[in-house]
Amino acid sequence: MTNISDDHVKVHFRMDVDEDGWPPASVESLWAVKLGNGTVRLDNTPWFVRGVASGDIIRVELEDDGVLYARETIQPSQNCTIRLIVLKDGGSGAARQTVLDTFHRLGTTGEGIERFRMVALDVPPEADLPKIRKLLEHGAAKEWWHWEEGCVTSAWENAV
Repeated sequence: MTNISDDHVKVHFRMDVDEDGWPPASVESLWAVKLGNGTVRLDNTPWFVRGVASGDIIRVELEDDGVLYARETIQPSQNCTIRLIVLKDGGSGAARQTVLDTFHRLGTTGEGIERFRMVALDVPPEADLPKIRKLLEHGAAKEWWHWEEGCVTSAWENAV
């Protein structure tokens, strides 16, 4: 994520919580850059929201409670959002940082969160998608992590 400026706003996304209580909240807020005409560009990687990625242009609406809510994606960025729950070393801070560093070498950015032992990766289209997929599958097979696709593109789906 870039430095927060006056052009940044928090955009709230409503989420459905499943019978197991996941995700752990019914709303996630993400930083975004105001573009005008009721649109923003997402400026960080979602932890829980599905179907959006950093860089997506989103139509937003200010509701009566004074909160800006996402309505729809009007221009996808072609970035992917991949989330991992780190199992290795109990998901320690060092283990999460190792995961981030390893995937960074393949062209991703991201961040970790201690509470859920999670790492959220922002995968741009120019990253090494086949190697990233292979590493995700390898790490899952080794029980280093569980992973999920939060938002993917056809380039991601075709990377083998």
